[in-house]
Amino acid sequence: MQITGYRLMWVLAMFDLPTDTKRARREYALFRKMLLGNGFTQMQFSVYARPCPSQENADVHVGRIERSLPPDGEVRVITITDKQFERMRIFWGKLRQRPEQAPCQLDLF
Repeated sequence: MQITGYRLMWVLAMFDLPTDTKRARREYALFRKMLLGNGFTQMQFSVYARPCPSQENADVHVGRIERSLPPDGEVRVITITDKQFERMRIFWGKLRQRPEQAPCQLDLF
């Protein structure tokens, strides 16, 4: 199997969860901890991303998110190729910055 930017995948999880009650804050914290425990990193508030070596591995992580959904709120998940992730444009004010580099596969394990 050859590793290319078209085979490597990114899973992005975006969510809007309520935090108005103590129970809702607990559900939010558990969901966030599940993402961090599964190798996701925070890109922005309520936006987390994780690199995956293949579509099959990405599907495993999407399944984990689906099994851990909080009872309220909205969670969106998208998978994109590494090549698509590279084309992301990031703006800080009016300045453009390059997106984060994908970690080396050897660093994941």
